[in-house]
Amino acid sequence: MTGRLRGIVFDMDGVLIDSHPAHRLAWKSFLESLGKKISDDELDFILDGRKREEILKHFLGELAPEQVAEYGKQKDKLLDRHRDAMQPIPGVIDFLDHLRKACVPTAMATSASRRRACGTLEELGLARYFPTIVTGDDVTAGKPDPAIYQLAAKRMQEAPECLLAVEDAASGVKSARAAGMRCLGIATAQRSALLRAAGADPVIPNFRSFSFSQLEAYFC
Repeated sequence: MTGRLRGIVFDMDGVLIDSHPAHRLAWKSFLESLGKKISDDELDFILDGRKREEILKHFLGELAPEQVAEYGKQKDKLLDRHRDAMQPIPGVIDFLDHLRKACVPTAMATSASRRRACGTLEELGLARYFPTIVTGDDVTAGKPDPAIYQLAAKRMQEAPECLLAVEDAASGVKSARAAGMRCLGIATAQRSALLRAAGADPVIPNFRSFSFSQLEAYFC
């Protein structure tokens, strides 16, 4: 690979996996089971790359670690009901294949737990693309803190400025940029301005609209 780009770090939910609808349903059902009525606009908070602890605190206030763990199990059970609806983002497998053929190292940095992240990758046949995986279990502070992307760079043994992050949430973009990485945004036309304002450039709707040759033109 030419130029200064020496690897790509992908977020998972909304970037590799079309999982946001399932997460919205699971969180809504979970919160309603506790008597919390949440609007669709309020649910947008769960899609901003936050760790589970932060989401629970946002909606329920301070919780003991044991309660966080128990609530997490309850939410995961609800999510399991929608697992069949989760599929790879359109075009991402072809894109990952192009990166592999071009010998571009890839990693994943997700706020999800290691159990869910690795299980999801295995189920959808994506695990082979990611020798380096950093999860919310590996860092104390979640996105937009840069820790998760800093750790990904360290494990890839590359300087952050030589890596590209791929994100679909403003907090994730801010995390990657604060770590010193450039960032490619994945978003609908309605949300693209939000990611650009956070520091993503370019922003594309999915990987079908972005070829490897375009990646080289943008970043190499």
